[in-house]
Amino acid sequence: MYVVATAGHVDHGKSTLVTALTGMEPDRWEEEKRRGLTIDLGFVWTTLPSGRDVAFVDVPGHERFMGNMLAGVGPSPVVCFIVAADEGWQAQSTDHRDAVQALGIDRGVIVLTRADRADESHRAEVAARVRHEFAGTPLANAPVVTVSARTGEGLDELRRVLDEVLADAGTPDDSARVRLWIDRSFTVRGSGTVVTGTLAAGSLAVDDRLLLHGASGPREVTVRGLHSQNAPHRAIGPVNRVAVNLRGESTDEIHRGDALLTPGAWPDVDVIDVRRVTGEQFTQAPSEVVVHVGTAALEAAFRPFGQDHARLTLRRSLPLVIGDRLVLRRPGDRAVYAGVQILDVDPPELTRRGDGHRRAASLAATPDGGDVLAEVARRGAVRHGDLLTMGFDVSDTPPTGVVALRDWWIHVPRLGRWRDTLLAAVQRQAEADPLAAGLSRGAALGILDLPDGSLLGLVVAAAKLEQSDGLLRLPGTTVDLGAAEPAVARLETRLRARPFDAPEADELRDLGLGPKELAAAERAGRLLRLEAGVILLPDAPAVALARLRGLDQPFTTSQARKALDTTRRVAIPLLEHLDSQGKTRRLDGGHRKVR
Repeated sequence: MYVVATAGHVDHGKSTLVTALTGMEPDRWEEEKRRGLTIDLGFVWTTLPSGRDVAFVDVPGHERFMGNMLAGVGPSPVVCFIVAADEGWQAQSTDHRDAVQALGIDRGVIVLTRADRADESHRAEVAARVRHEFAGTPLANAPVVTVSARTGEGLDELRRVLDEVLADAGTPDDSARVRLWIDRSFTVRGSGTVVTGTLAAGSLAVDDRLLLHGASGPREVTVRGLHSQNAPHRAIGPVNRVAVNLRGESTDEIHRGDALLTPGAWPDVDVIDVRRVTGEQFTQAPSEVVVHVGTAALEAAFRPFGQDHARLTLRRSLPLVIGDRLVLRRPGDRAVYAGVQILDVDPPELTRRGDGHRRAASLAATPDGGDVLAEVARRGAVRHGDLLTMGFDVSDTPPTGVVALRDWWIHVPRLGRWRDTLLAAVQRQAEADPLAAGLSRGAALGILDLPDGSLLGLVVAAAKLEQSDGLLRLPGTTVDLGAAEPAVARLETRLRARPFDAPEADELRDLGLGPKELAAAERAGRLLRLEAGVILLPDAPAVALARLRGLDQPFTTSQARKALDTTRRVAIPLLEHLDSQGKTRRLDGGHRKVR
């Protein structure tokens, strides 16, 4: 199915035309039928001669219902713009043209209705005026068809032209993420809550789990059923008018402007930076505006950055991405103030003097699709998946100046600054405390403030630091024992004479060798620390193994103790060390053998 929205001045025959094309009445409310005036959105459909199904979103033309008009046109990819041949271009014609232009809709057909009420000369005059009014807009070259819904004149030509326009509209991606802007919510007896909207991209299926994004916050919902053109569907793709039956939901909690989303696929934003694409320059800008996007309308604080860029702080968050088009109106004003395009959905805070001027310059240099390199540079590192979620059109290959680590994209200059910062921290600690084992990973993470701890390994590699036991140190670092050197030397002399006569704790204390000094001596390769505080020379395990090979195999702990001329305090930790190294194997509670 293809979806077309009507637009145009009030009482120019929009509803009459779609009724003539479809045989269906779009006005749903008694007040609409009584007054002959479309107030809310109407939906009807038909099949064109080519076999294409087309649905019409009939929007109100009256200035008082401009918000409803924008809700109908916003999600629609094609517009049918109506101008009465007898009355010609009118005030709301301008408003609706500005809205269509602001939304960036570039496909459509212009229809001159009520041809039976105007002669050929007047029709030509109106057609020329219409061409003039659309000059310079995306619909400047849209086909113009003259019709009369009363006599049937031109209806077949309109169907043919619509077919041609829709054939050129392209095929939306049925695998894209879903963002269905809700335009109606109601209850069907026996089924429960039903919401409707235009599915512009992606696909829906029964039992799908979706995210309902509304004013009360996002929550998961389940698709109970799908309908389109009054027929049930197990699955449906774009572009379609669709009614979605939601399981266990209340219509009281769902409103126009809410959206059904693919879970985890859309950012939830309330501050955006935008570029003006149509409308007035931002020289005398209001402090607040009404923002229209999709079917949503809400107030936002407005901070201009020069004539063409601004920051919008929305009154509530919305699922928006880079490239989205928004319509702005002044509060209380029915006309379109400006059309804008989103450049950034997660802009930086502006807290210092001059930040506004710097941001204006940055936005002026930003292309319409956003600046991937600038985004990565500002953050230092960002996940590739997050860039896609924000709306960047990025490949799997990072741009020049960016390196990839798994899903992370890292700015090369920022990586260099992280490297230099880490190197300086390791050097400072080595100078301040020569006995220190190194800088802990936790301390390094605190110093660097990385967006994710998994990036530390890349920074360590860039700094060419040694890493072991969760500690970082300079490559080729030698341990300076400082004041502990004489005590370590005395202990080495003693152990060379009696290799397994490990000093007691009080002896170590008298020598001035505490845990810090012993750890430094071990890193320097001067001592070996075993369990239970047993201190030996590094070659003690090899010496012990040579003596144990001379025993009858297997041997007992007592036999090993005697062979080593030591105590159980030393023998047991030493044997367990040899077990862990695979040099000996424990057979049972009391026997081992050399491998």
